[in-house]
Amino acid sequence: MTQDAPGGPTPRNDEEQHTAQRPEARLEAAVRAAEQALIEFEIALETFRVEVENFSRLHHQKLGPMYARLDELDARIAEAVAERSGDPEDRRRAQEARAAVLPMPGVDELFHGWMDSEGLPPEAAAMLSGQSVRPPERVRPSEEARKRYRELVRKAHPDLAQDDTERQRREEFITRVNAAYALGDAETLRELAEEWDAGPVPDEHRFSEAEELYARLEWLSQRKELLAAVAKELEESAIGAMMLLAPDDPDRLLEEIAEQLLAQVAEREKELSGLVE
Repeated sequence: MTQDAPGGPTPRNDEEQHTAQRPEARLEAAVRAAEQALIEFEIALETFRVEVENFSRLHHQKLGPMYARLDELDARIAEAVAERSGDPEDRRRAQEARAAVLPMPGVDELFHGWMDSEGLPPEAAAMLSGQSVRPPERVRPSEEARKRYRELVRKAHPDLAQDDTERQRREEFITRVNAAYALGDAETLRELAEEWDAGPVPDEHRFSEAEELYARLEWLSQRKELLAAVAKELEESAIGAMMLLAPDDPDRLLEEIAEQLLAQVAEREKELSGLVE
């Protein structure tokens, strides 16, 4: 451990004194802090975006057949009521209910985790929609995947590039990182981390002059405002607002919705049974 010189602290070396005396030093520190803050904000935003997208896909794939069965049961109940009453208004309601019904899924499809509401297996649906062939297994990626993702983005974020070539390399790499994270693929993220660590070492960061530093701060501020608008849009979306009801465990929220829908299916089937006896 360094000991203080008698009569006061150890004098700093010439390089440290020169750095502290530079008028741009404080501005450089502010830019560096703003860059890191923006990266952390982007990590949080991308994490939430992935979870919203996964929740939406899983909600459709797992719960779509349940909603379709409820619609079918509602139509059958309305038709049974109309048949009993003969009332023109009841018949109109029955026709409207039937018109809103999609092809009814079988009971087994209610419990088939990867069959969407149109009866397509996920691989076929993915190819038709241009999405990844492998669907996410859960709304929120595992803690390991989240940890690896955060570490990779902090290392390889394009905003840390010093030239256009390096920025392009980082953007292409982060695209692959985001794709792996969207699937919660911790193993691929681990391989990407090894690839990055083995890649070319970027030049040491060289700070800009004062005018460029101010311009950089302004760009970072504008970028933060843009990302904040995207975050607000996600939070105010139907799925985003739903997820905010259970921020700690969105996967459990999906299970709770499924349980509620199954209970409604059971109620409708009981009601229909009483009408057709």
